Amino acid sequence: MKSTIIQTALGTIEIETQAVKGLATYIDDVFEQIIQTIHQSKGRLIISGIGKSAIIAQKIVATLNSTGTPSLFMHAADAIHGDLGMITEHDIVLVISKSGESPEIKMLVPLIKSFGNTLIGMVGNMESFLAKQADLILNTTIAKEACPNNLAPTSSTTAQMVMGDVLAVCLMELNGFNNRDFARFHPGGNLGKRLYLRVEDIASNNQKPAVLANASLKEVIVEITEKRLGVTAVIDQHGALKGIITDGDLRRMLEKTTDIGAISAKDILTPKPITVDPEALAIEALDILRSNNISQLVVANNGIYRGILHLHDLVREGIV
Repeated sequence: MKSTIIQTALGTIEIETQAVKGLATYIDDVFEQIIQTIHQSKGRLIISGIGKSAIIAQKIVATLNSTGTPSLFMHAADAIHGDLGMITEHDIVLVISKSGESPEIKMLVPLIKSFGNTLIGMVGNMESFLAKQADLILNTTIAKEACPNNLAPTSSTTAQMVMGDVLAVCLMELNGFNNRDFARFHPGGNLGKRLYLRVEDIASNNQKPAVLANASLKEVIVEITEKRLGVTAVIDQHGALKGIITDGDLRRMLEKTTDIGAISAKDILTPKPITVDPEALAIEALDILRSNNISQLVVANNGIYRGILHLHDLVREGIV
């Protein structure tokens, strides 16, 4: 028999899951109008709330800003003490409230209306003051809170959070917001590196092992050893890539023959090696390495050798 704690935990998850599923019934023509209104706005989206809804508002603002929709957070209590000044002519204001009846909300809403800005209400009570005053409504009504007393904001704040994510994703689609746009707003940390770091940014820090096709076996071994990348490119006098030789190629060659005096680079090279363009993203290079089960990639552009990228480089940069 499950313990009381486990039953409570599972019950909470089920109640909040149902609250989120219920949002699907509120995705209608009005919702689409809201998305289009925000998308076509020449201003920003100002999001306000009080209590737990204010915390949710801050998270939604952070998500929107990071995905290409300029937004600002305005605390409902601070708004009526001077922060209303952040609202400009073309801004849209989104006010979040479960009840829609909080004293601060009742004071704030008429002030916003007097400015002439479009007011969107994200509200869990369709008969509330906020719902009746808003120009457009995002319905986040829930059946009940997950709290045993049906009081503490739990399911309601989950529904608000999810509806905020829905707004952000829909606006991303309309704005054509892609990976490279995301990288511009997230340049820090490993996530940023995965989105903007190019092959050239990494490979340029490595040595550039290379020999000519007529190089002796000794010259090949010395080049691979000195450059410490486990590989050397084979090029012509103009830098055009002819192939590569790995330390594995050397071992396999020595297993097959003991007459090594006359062997040159052209005899043991692997022609047409797998390459990557220097402008490719590092994460794309990682996909190539993984799919081909190799640890080095030749960097080349239009057939010209540019360097070597090693799996260890990607590990060091946090790409892996």
